Amino acid sequence: MKMKGKLGKLLGSSLLFSVVAVSLSVTPAYASDYTGKVIYQVVTDRFYDGNTSNDNPSSSPNLFSANHSNWKLYWGGDWQGIADKIPYLANMGVGAIWISPPYQNINVPAVYNGVDEAGYHGYWGMDFMVPEPHFGDWSAFDNLVKTAHSYGIKVIIDYAPNHTNPNDTGAYGALYDNGTKLADYQNDPNGYFHHNGSISNYNNLYDVEYKNLFDLADLSQGNPNVDQYLKSAIDTWMSHGVDGIRLDAVKHMPAGWLKTFANHVYTNHNTFIFGEWADDSSATLWPEEVKFANTTGISLLNFNLNNAIRSVFANNANMSQLNDAINQDATEFTYPNQLVNFFDSHDEPRFLSVNNNKNLFNDALVFELNAQGIPDIYYGDEQYLHNDTNGGGDPYNRPMMNSWSETTTPYKITQDLSNLRKQNPALRFGTSTQRWMNNDVYVYERKFYNSVVLTAVNKSTTTSYNITGLDTALPSGTYQDVLGGLMGGQSLTVNSGSSGNNPANAFTLGPNQAAVWSYTSAPSKPEVGNVDPVNGQAGNTITIAGDGFGSTQGTVNFGSTPAQVVSWSNTSIQVKVPSVTPGNQNISVVTSSGTSNGIVFSVLSGKQVPVNFKVTNAYPTSYGDNIYLSGNTPELGNWSTNTGLGTNTTTSAWGPLLDPNNPTWFSMASVPANTNLQFKFFDLQAGGSVVWENGSNHTYTTPTSTESDVTVNWQY
Repeated sequence: MKMKGKLGKLLGSSLLFSVVAVSLSVTPAYASDYTGKVIYQVVTDRFYDGNTSNDNPSSSPNLFSANHSNWKLYWGGDWQGIADKIPYLANMGVGAIWISPPYQNINVPAVYNGVDEAGYHGYWGMDFMVPEPHFGDWSAFDNLVKTAHSYGIKVIIDYAPNHTNPNDTGAYGALYDNGTKLADYQNDPNGYFHHNGSISNYNNLYDVEYKNLFDLADLSQGNPNVDQYLKSAIDTWMSHGVDGIRLDAVKHMPAGWLKTFANHVYTNHNTFIFGEWADDSSATLWPEEVKFANTTGISLLNFNLNNAIRSVFANNANMSQLNDAINQDATEFTYPNQLVNFFDSHDEPRFLSVNNNKNLFNDALVFELNAQGIPDIYYGDEQYLHNDTNGGGDPYNRPMMNSWSETTTPYKITQDLSNLRKQNPALRFGTSTQRWMNNDVYVYERKFYNSVVLTAVNKSTTTSYNITGLDTALPSGTYQDVLGGLMGGQSLTVNSGSSGNNPANAFTLGPNQAAVWSYTSAPSKPEVGNVDPVNGQAGNTITIAGDGFGSTQGTVNFGSTPAQVVSWSNTSIQVKVPSVTPGNQNISVVTSSGTSNGIVFSVLSGKQVPVNFKVTNAYPTSYGDNIYLSGNTPELGNWSTNTGLGTNTTTSAWGPLLDPNNPTWFSMASVPANTNLQFKFFDLQAGGSVVWENGSNHTYTTPTSTESDVTVNWQY
């Protein structure tokens, strides 16, 4: 969650004492595979006021700005309003909506510089168990889900378990459980919050995980009651038909706890989870970000590509920056096609506030919709919505939606390319290859087996380019522009070549023009493109997506072990993870037409619980050294000294540990419940040498359900 000060988006959490019964019924096919969808982010309060009776609810009065003069109060958007506009979104090709955190935010104003502010954005949570009354009640939420599902649209909720609300004004961090107050930041006898001050160093993992983000009351996920509360609260919302979760501020919570959170959700629901780690590859903590995505089962918003898109299209950087970001993501992330791409959001000035050029905006949209990963569109972008007050930053990047035209260029671009994404598996599962590039032009190819999509974009506002010497994997033939000339594109003729390099006839790409050409091949045998979730224990339901599976059920193997099939179609299979050796397993699909390629899946040793491992009097470390934890389960690396940092490995030692009080180091790890662990710590020295502690292995029996702690002395 990237924020511009106290007034940024924020969310809260609570302790839980009430446990919700959750149905374990199998969800429909395609449930957790979002690669074929376009996500549309909605700031609920700023979309459409479908029910004026909840504008100023009696339980939360005087937080509504009827004339929209106070940008920090509610403006009336609600769940009924989103439901009313579902046909508009469906016509645009939207496959999933990501809505603001839906639970109750503070019900009194937070006052900054004498101005009243409210949690209209959803990130000042107070009671995670009940709906935000400005958005509607349970009936309104259920109606939204039902309406979206009737149009084939999934519902993703934003969920922010890092914090509650401001600790120094308003509700003072108050935390409620279904109407019962549990604590606030000034009265916290049971330790629901961290009390370590605010973050001072955003490049230090201890600071970002255990201190307050700005003035937000930072929840202690290591408290067993908080752990229970946050997991039960998400069960409440999932039981109302929620399909996916966007996790706020994952950088600011222990990765070990978040992995157990995802495991808890995946055990009960076949769903998709992606998180917000607001760094790109230039950041100090980028290696930890990559490791998080590769090992926790939680995908990420792609800030690396976000930065590149905005630099290239809004600020005229070289097209090579796009290519570099794509290549880096493909190299370092195990599942790059699960990253969620975006170039506008509620946490940054809109593209058009940075550069008010609609042609460049359209170019960026074409690129994003066909890039590797899952595209996400910020509400109103299809209507060129923006407000440039104070540079267009928070809160002016959250204006009220004011147009619903279905004839704008970005609306039509999204229509065309969302349909293409459904039809051509190259956009869902394909690799990405640069085929022609200069400072202004980027021609890139997505390819999955023999299916190909070729996209060409020219960001120059003045210069035409003659594109010669272009090779492509498109077979010989003539291809029409998928956009129908909407962006000035034309047909493309391809001649026969060799080794997947077929020469295309020269063509001209004018200023701000873009074109897309597509070829879809019928598979001769099963082709696996995606698995989601990417980890889980025996009995969990997962989705395998691809093409050519056929209509007759075949076999899905984990290594050589067949899995129980739950559902089967030509492009999507659901299975239950079989009892196999924990660790990485290769999944393949076998039908009468042959055996597919394999895709890696991490089988967990069992249900995951958070355990806080602490070692005192650790081996004397020098600057650049780090302490890691390794042990006898895949979750602890199977005694590996591989750190997994900045690489696409899914199994590694746990760490690095944190050392705010050196020589004591600690970390909250995700480990199997009710298991006899053996483990040791090692010092990975700055020069690459590894120093293990001596003596026998430490042993510890993990708890059956919630957080626990274990402390040992380093053995010399």
